Amino acid sequence: MKISTEEWRRQLENELKENILGFWMKHSLDEAHGGFVGEIGNQMNVIAGAEKSLVLNARILWTFASAYRLYGTSEYLAMAERAYNYLIQHFTDNEYGGLFWMVDAHGVPSQPKKQIYGQAFAIYALAEFHHATGRSDALQQAVDLFHIVEKYGYDPLYKGYIEALSREWQMTDNLSLSSKDMNEKKSMNTHLHVLEGYTGLYRVWKSEELKRKLAELIETMLDHIIDAEGKHFHLFLDEEWHVKSRSISYGHDIEGSWLLVEAAEVLGDEALLQRVRKVAVSMAEAVLAEGIAEDGGIWNEADGSGHIDKSRDWWPQAEAIVGFYNAYQLTHETRFLEAAENAWIFTDQYIIDHKLGEWYWGVDETLQPLAREPKVSAWKCPYHNSRACFEMIGRLTLTSTIKETK
Repeated sequence: MKISTEEWRRQLENELKENILGFWMKHSLDEAHGGFVGEIGNQMNVIAGAEKSLVLNARILWTFASAYRLYGTSEYLAMAERAYNYLIQHFTDNEYGGLFWMVDAHGVPSQPKKQIYGQAFAIYALAEFHHATGRSDALQQAVDLFHIVEKYGYDPLYKGYIEALSREWQMTDNLSLSSKDMNEKKSMNTHLHVLEGYTGLYRVWKSEELKRKLAELIETMLDHIIDAEGKHFHLFLDEEWHVKSRSISYGHDIEGSWLLVEAAEVLGDEALLQRVRKVAVSMAEAVLAEGIAEDGGIWNEADGSGHIDKSRDWWPQAEAIVGFYNAYQLTHETRFLEAAENAWIFTDQYIIDHKLGEWYWGVDETLQPLAREPKVSAWKCPYHNSRACFEMIGRLTLTSTIKETK
């Protein structure tokens, strides 16, 4: 190892508490309109009038609920409660159910469509808030959203979940998550995070219906969304699972490898878990072989012709740390441990903003920060990086405990 288990854990906990959680507590509160500001530029300039996204608000709620559950700090609880209250008061559609995709700076719905991805993140966050606090209202909100997603978002003919519906839960042509995404009926990204949300909910709500749906979703991803070689996700598909994109997202591949294992472990289906573990290792191997630079950073994407986007965004680095360490835990192969360590070292050196706090959006091919990208936005949230710290602190603690008992 390049770094001892104890030192690595210390560095991660310091990064989590001081540079990530501390940043969001200090800089993200919208004192004028409530909740949290919608966007902050790379040089800490607040973007006046920026919309507030469901994704950002739900991820803040998840992050600080997790922090409170682990550390019991009152300041973390206050942040989680602020996010929960804003979510309920401003994102909840009291007429048609579910949550709006975007509200304006004043908390008025500005993009009222129902993105299944967004509903899934709310389930994830609400379940974690209940897990941390025991609040029954948060659990009921999560359960209600689960039933709404199953009623309107589930495809009973081909299985899986469609991307989006109108505010009234009618079919819509406005499907894509963002301008970067294809406007297709189904995507890897939405299924991955429905999986994540359902896993979090099943931890705290052992419903037989949810158990069946989570098992089906894992199988659907194995059968339709992961390629036949078990190496990469298909990113976009039509409702009958015909592949519509040949691009590869290395960050999603390594993230999905460990999220699938987590889901199968929480589900408790041993046969399914064995199948998932095999695929998880295969996906980690493919990312290690194809998607890692010599400096240890993970590239963003490859297209159908094999071209690699050699910029390095923040979130794939966070997921690589966890995903490779997960593969190490499954196989005990040191190449995966080394990859996880290298990803952390790269992140610490190039991605973490040690001066202004939080993480840069990413770096370009010359390893210079992407200066035009925001520090906080609809998609730049305290989720991938805090979760990587939470996961690794727990996993390294377990490693230390095992070593001590031997």
